[in-house]
Amino acid sequence: MKKSVFLGALTVAGLAAGAASAATLDDVKAKGFLQCGVTTGLTGFAAPDANGEWEGFDVGVCRAVAAAIFGDPTAVKFTPTTGKTRFTALASGEIDMLARNTTWTFTRDVDLKFEFTGINYYDGQGFMVPKELGVTSAKELDGATVCIQTGTTTELNLADYFRANNMSYEPVPIETNSEAQQQYLANACDVYTTDRSGLAATRATFENPADHVILPETISKEPLGPLVRHGDHEWGDVVRWVLNALIIAEEKGVTSANVDELAKGTDNPEINRLLGTEGSYGEILGLDAAWAVNAIKAGGNYGELFEKHIGENTPIGLARGLNAQWTDGGLLYAPPFR
Repeated sequence: MKKSVFLGALTVAGLAAGAASAATLDDVKAKGFLQCGVTTGLTGFAAPDANGEWEGFDVGVCRAVAAAIFGDPTAVKFTPTTGKTRFTALASGEIDMLARNTTWTFTRDVDLKFEFTGINYYDGQGFMVPKELGVTSAKELDGATVCIQTGTTTELNLADYFRANNMSYEPVPIETNSEAQQQYLANACDVYTTDRSGLAATRATFENPADHVILPETISKEPLGPLVRHGDHEWGDVVRWVLNALIIAEEKGVTSANVDELAKGTDNPEINRLLGTEGSYGEILGLDAAWAVNAIKAGGNYGELFEKHIGENTPIGLARGLNAQWTDGGLLYAPPFR
């Protein structure tokens, strides 16, 4: 899901400038926990379980960062945010990082003064309809009512797509994914549009998921990833390299099950550097030598997180696709650890 482009850029920029004046890593260490902004609830990505504990693919990134800093994946508190509130929460310093299906765009990076620390899911906007409508293509949606989250670039992509295809639609504005689900199932709209991963996650919660179809068209590029405020590069490096560590770990075959054994030393120099048996990479980041070991143990490497929360054997059922490692034909590619 995408971030608001309607939020006052100058206001956000001013907030960010003030919030980033302090060293975020020092602040996080001093308070003893990481404050992570997440969605209000999207199954598989970020949602509280039956015991109120947050879990999901994006939550896993937050826990990995907390583990890298404190050696404890539970040293994190979660702030639910909507499409309208997430940017303000980050810019004001209410949260330390945002991990919430956030699309990396020019204006969010440059104008709103945020720093994207990588891509943890390559996505694109799609459409979901009830199977009973008999629709097989988005180009058959002329005149449809469309549930769409307000304050998001989803609105702009939708307008562009319908204009380019000489079609009309009636928007049904909603603020959260749960509201979208309610409206869609109540037949208040014919179509729900958001990132395809979000559609799959939403459909997985339905009583009869097979009664709903995600149409084949992908109408946008949505590189999703965690972000922090401009102006604190040391903190950005921590979040960036924790994500990279999870990606590199999968590439090199380092898992939550074998990381402790591999951390004793291997014949692979890059694994040794990653796991702290060679070099002083933790010290350079302001963390201890076992930072990556702890991050990987928190929930597994990138592939483990993917398969546990959103993979093909989960109700969400997402294939790796573009999110496969570069060695397997995907786009997942972390810079060298050296």
